Formats: sequence, C-alpha cells, structure tokens
Amino acid sequence: MAVKNFVVGLFDEEAVLFPAVKKVRTAGYKLHDVYTPFPIHGLDHAMGLRETSLHTAGFIYGITGTTTALSFMSWVFNVDWPLNIGGKPHFPLPAFIPITFELTVLFAAVGMVMTFCYLCQVMPGVKKHIFHPGQTDDKFVMVIELTEKTNAEEVKSFLASAGAHGINEQKAEAGWWFGRFDKDDEPYLRKVHTANA
Repeated sequence: MAVKNFVVGLFDEEAVLFPAVKKVRTAGYKLHDVYTPFPIHGLDHAMGLRETSLHTAGFIYGITGTTTALSFMSWVFNVDWPLNIGGKPHFPLPAFIPITFELTVLFAAVGMVMTFCYLCQVMPGVKKHIFHPGQTDDKFVMVIELTEKTNAEEVKSFLASAGAHGINEQKAEAGWWFGRFDKDDEPYLRKVHTANA
C-alpha cells in the first residue's frame, strides 16, 4: 500500500464537472477518481474507463455451474450408484434440466456478486480514504494524483479555472485496507505515530 499526494477539487453541478473531467484528461493529468452522489451517464467514458467485463465473468460462472451439475449427476447415476429404475437410461437428460438450470443460476449470481464486490472494493471490512465528507451526499469530488512531473500549485490553478472550489492537497492511502472507520486510524498514520513515539 502506497501513500500518495492528491489534489482534490469540489464541484456543485454535474454540468460543470463533466467538461472539467475532459479538460483534465486532455491536459494529461493523472485522474485518480471522481466521486459523485449519483450515477452520471457517460462519465465512465469521459474518464477513459474501459467497459466492464462482469458479463464475461457471469457467462464463465454460468458455464461452470452447468458443467458441475451435469458432471456430478452423470457421475452419480453412471459410476458411483447406478440404479436400474424401470429400465430407464442412466443419463436421463430431461430429468437433469431443472437442477442444471438451478446450479447455472446459482453459480452465475453468487460469482457475479463476489466479482462485483472485489472489483469495486466494497467488501465487508474494507476501508478507503474519504477525500471529502460530502462526496456521497451533495458534492462532486474530483481527485487528481500528483506525480513527479506535476506541480501541485499548477494543478490547483487548473482546477480553479475548470470551475472547482474548495481545492486542497491531501496525502492519503491510494488503495484500500481492512479495518473499521470508528476504531482504526489509517495505516500510514499509525506508522507515523509509531515512528514519532
């Protein structure tokens, strides 16, 4: 986990935020993320994010469920415990369809939920730095990561010209960590406290 420097700008309206995102990308700054109180159609494309591959994962999970169901039932009725039930075949495919369907749906649903939680980092116990308390309430928050080539004051003036207000610089953990918001400090703060003690 790495501690990085960020410049944070607040926007009050979606109409101001959208062109600002395009300006930031055109200027070549590294856009860390944009936090909005509600989904904004087209913002992912403006940020340069690729299409999600969650549907591909769902298809793979579904095929896995189908294969598991058919393989297990075939093994049970043909190898492990073959029974002669009124001369019926050992592989009665029409009778296997309901259970195969159920396992296909179960594997796809559970697998997609777990994949979604992993990709969005919203699992139980996961903490992320909150750049502004209003980022999920009524503010649009744009976070630009400072690299070795970017100057903080230059980025601040650029955001101000793009319509941002409340611009500030923050040092924060770039990723996520396990913990509780009501108990633990952020890991880098604990390291700093330990080093200063």
